[in-house]
Amino acid sequence: MRFSFTPEQEEFRAGLRRALEARSPTKEVRRLMATEAGWERDGWQRLNTELGLTAIQIPEEYGGQGFGFGELGIVLEEMGRSLLCAPFLSTALAAMAIQNAGSEEQKRALLPALADGSKTATLAVSGDSGRNDADGVAMTATQSGGAWRLVGTKSFVLDGHTADLIVVLARLAGTKGENGLAFFTVPGDAAGLTRQRLDTMDETRKLARLQFASVEATPLGEPGKAAAAFARTMQQAVICLANEMVGGADRLRQDALEYTKMRMQFGRSIASFQVTKHKTADMLVDVEMAKSAAYYAAAALDEGDDDLPALAALAKASASEAYLQTAIHAVQMHGGIGFTWDNDTHLWFKRAKSSEIMFGDANWHREQMMRHWKH
Repeated sequence: MRFSFTPEQEEFRAGLRRALEARSPTKEVRRLMATEAGWERDGWQRLNTELGLTAIQIPEEYGGQGFGFGELGIVLEEMGRSLLCAPFLSTALAAMAIQNAGSEEQKRALLPALADGSKTATLAVSGDSGRNDADGVAMTATQSGGAWRLVGTKSFVLDGHTADLIVVLARLAGTKGENGLAFFTVPGDAAGLTRQRLDTMDETRKLARLQFASVEATPLGEPGKAAAAFARTMQQAVICLANEMVGGADRLRQDALEYTKMRMQFGRSIASFQVTKHKTADMLVDVEMAKSAAYYAAAALDEGDDDLPALAALAKASASEAYLQTAIHAVQMHGGIGFTWDNDTHLWFKRAKSSEIMFGDANWHREQMMRHWKH
């Protein structure tokens, strides 16, 4: 396992950062987050035509570029840094679920459209309880006349109100626990599907509540045998989110440091005050440690490490705490202006808070980590 990025990866990061800085300045973020969709399809398609980002982790035989999670982590980190308003993470998670659970025929049918950006997708796992484990799956799937139908509700679905394709986790009627889990695909305009955008604190990332009233669905792989695919998909999801979070945390840290160098009090920069030095040092340590955990977890995915469940949990727990604490320090270091609407710090603060609880908070992931190493 490598413990540093290759020159090619560093060059890729630098080019991507320049591109996203041009495409996603805070003025554009504020414009898009005020819209109902939260993104624009024309801009999304241009992004994929020019940079091919949605194809990064999809294998070449399905129309992708065939890179690993190390490269995908770089993409997500830079997107987190720029707060890009686009359905990238939601589509990437759906593509992972399709690769983990789908048959060869289904992969060839579904993945090319996601790879070229012509369709968006999302992964619907959580119910109204917000749980992301097997015992929290309440949606039921029943077969009638050769067709599968879904009944229930999914909440907190990333870009669920606009996705062209929805990958849904459900339970075969009459089953419990990990037994009977199944992934299904549902078109975004399916009959009986009601989609409602949720009002959330973080307007840069839209969430939706989906109600399924006997919606016809297509199973991914063999119905009732999706426990392993679900577990792997969630490990991939938290690692991807952790890499995105460390990008946002590092951006906050750097912006706060630049502001303290510019802000003058008592005839000198506030960056020279001891209390400011302590905060900047704490922020640097927190962010770098979270980066290490996120990078290592992404490498573990590529290497097939046996401790992947624990490493994924460690990455999410570290990133959650580092991002939120860095955001708190950044607001304090900006002083009175730090919590105003006109200052951009609150955009990353809200993203930090929403990401902290997405797919489980730090305490939950520490518990999962200890359970893995205990056994």
